[in-house]
Amino acid sequence: MNKQSKPRASTLLKLAGGAALAAVLLLPQLPALSAEDAVVIAAPTVDEAVTGHEETAVFAGGCFWGVQGVFQHVKGVKNAVSGYTGGAAGSAHYDDVGYGNTGHAESVQVTFDPSQVSYGKLLQVFFSVAHNPTMLNRQGPDSGTQYRSAIFPATPAQRKVAEAYIAQLDASHAFKAPIVTKIEDGKRFYMAEAYHQNFLAMYPDNGYIAVNDLPKVANLKRFMPAVYRNDPVLVKVAMK
Repeated sequence: MNKQSKPRASTLLKLAGGAALAAVLLLPQLPALSAEDAVVIAAPTVDEAVTGHEETAVFAGGCFWGVQGVFQHVKGVKNAVSGYTGGAAGSAHYDDVGYGNTGHAESVQVTFDPSQVSYGKLLQVFFSVAHNPTMLNRQGPDSGTQYRSAIFPATPAQRKVAEAYIAQLDASHAFKAPIVTKIEDGKRFYMAEAYHQNFLAMYPDNGYIAVNDLPKVANLKRFMPAVYRNDPVLVKVAMK
């Protein structure tokens, strides 16, 4: 998609909010808009050793509004920030990333306390309720490489845990199709624009959020109650 093209209908829906929902559903070229069902999966058999300091982890799995919203409801998470990962600093902007040719993925940087929630547990949340890891460059109504399923490990230990967990889930046939999640090393995270932060918490009545993302938070509460917290941790300082 080049910059002279019109924005895709799903982007217009996200920006217009609930008023556009019915109109977009009528477009024949778009699939039905529905949240992916949660998949109950086993915890990872390989995990990081508990450390005494905070860590960060970066995940990409479709629109960052929903992924951020899910992790903001996980106990032990100190912050969850929407942003862009995979491309250059100059193109880390919503208007550019939306064209799908910057190398960036919409992503979420999670700061967490490993003594309360492990990296492996975050991966379990990511694969189980935050997105569908068997969809290639697509989540719900959104398509393009900017919506790919990806893990951006901050350390070799995180890469080891992620690799082992993907192999574990594939070997156990936890999903009906193979996991397509890519592990991408050495990629810098760039914080997204202020209006993207806390979007699910601020606009629960937005049509896109109500259909695609609120069910993910509900699934977290239902299927992983031990890690769910009712009050989300919100981004306090927006830097863009």
